[in-house]
Amino acid sequence: MNYVDVKIAADRWSLTERRITTLCRDGRIESAKKEKGVWLIPDNMQKPVDGRRNKSSRAIKASIKLPLPIGVSDFKELITGYYYVDKTLMIKEFLDSRPKVSLFTRPRRFGKNLAMDMLKAFFEISDTDNSKYFQNKKIWSCGEEYRREQGKYPVIFVSFKDIKFSTWEETYTAIREIIASEYLRHDILLTSDKCNEFEKDYFRKVADGSITEVSMIRAFQELSRMLHKHYGQSAVIIIDEYDTPIQQSHTEGYYEQITGFMRNLLSGAFKDNSHLSFGFLTGILRVAKESIFSGLNNLIVHSIMDEKYSEYFGFTAAEVKEMATYYHVSDRYREICEWYDGYRFGDADIFNPWSVINYFYNSCSAKAYWQSTGDNSIIRQIVSEADDETADNLRRLMQGQQISSYVDPSVIYPEIKSNPTTIYSFLLSAGYLKTVKKNELHDGNAILF
Repeated sequence: MNYVDVKIAADRWSLTERRITTLCRDGRIESAKKEKGVWLIPDNMQKPVDGRRNKSSRAIKASIKLPLPIGVSDFKELITGYYYVDKTLMIKEFLDSRPKVSLFTRPRRFGKNLAMDMLKAFFEISDTDNSKYFQNKKIWSCGEEYRREQGKYPVIFVSFKDIKFSTWEETYTAIREIIASEYLRHDILLTSDKCNEFEKDYFRKVADGSITEVSMIRAFQELSRMLHKHYGQSAVIIIDEYDTPIQQSHTEGYYEQITGFMRNLLSGAFKDNSHLSFGFLTGILRVAKESIFSGLNNLIVHSIMDEKYSEYFGFTAAEVKEMATYYHVSDRYREICEWYDGYRFGDADIFNPWSVINYFYNSCSAKAYWQSTGDNSIIRQIVSEADDETADNLRRLMQGQQISSYVDPSVIYPEIKSNPTTIYSFLLSAGYLKTVKKNELHDGNAILF
């Protein structure tokens, strides 16, 4: 008798691997066996069906709630086994306007990683049918014109969220290895009859780490070229948390080196790249004035000040109420508001998703969950080096008072130290402050608290 593992059976039966493992353990799958800690299922086994259930068993099933996605940023994993707040209409909003390159700036822990992984899962050409992950989601009911876009494009996806090193040499090595890993994810290109030997030689040098730093700046451009030739469809390029290593470089003292490298790397990816269908970037800051996006006139920035896409990062009030109802704690909604309804994106009041999820997970224990999730070295530097006026304003803010300041969404790290105004812009972009309603802004000035 031939056997398959849990992963293959899960794909065949449209069940999660966890569910199949449970069925095996409970004796629900005949002839299933466990070898070296892995469950094996007969290759010809049909999907098990539930028999009739009495009222008691139905009540037990109804009382079992989906687990909360603590630290889960893999879209496919999340929606097949965890509670998911449906953000797929973000795809519709993008397809309705189709900007060439979009940059989303949001504070940490507001779902940027998950949103980008969702876009990857939706757009990417795949050997498996990824439409199953979207068929019961909001985007699927929007019409055939949107469903046709699913699985249509080769996708390049990298995340720089964990690149936090003390030297440029370590940082460059980490960037190179992340890009090499993405190249290897597309190793089919090495045997493609559409790509020439020069392109394949470049591919091998990126993959084995022998590429020079000068040649490395063409990495996204060359990979998109090869994907376009192989699939006959220009690529989607997604770069998540592009500014994490830039923030680290400001703290550690190699700022000029990384901004020069990133400017060339991103220009190759997004500027005049005929092999690009569209691109997405996420980060905390726009970092425009360093000329990282110099000449990139097709870049559309969506900051926390903009109404467009405001509801797709973080939770809205309606989504939090629905979650509280699902977990039978509707009476805690007021407390959730008091603790976590502290953000305004565009004109929308937004809850921090990391805090809300942890609140439910920890039996509705109200704590400052978001505060301990990131490196606050820049904040400490701001406080320690603030002049008297800035220090006084920061004290007022900590006491819950309001201040008025000019808001610049393009604040850059070196200016934070020298220009008091940019301190508040940074704190706003990083999620430490929020503005009053947009109609109360005057000439770029905002009331912050």
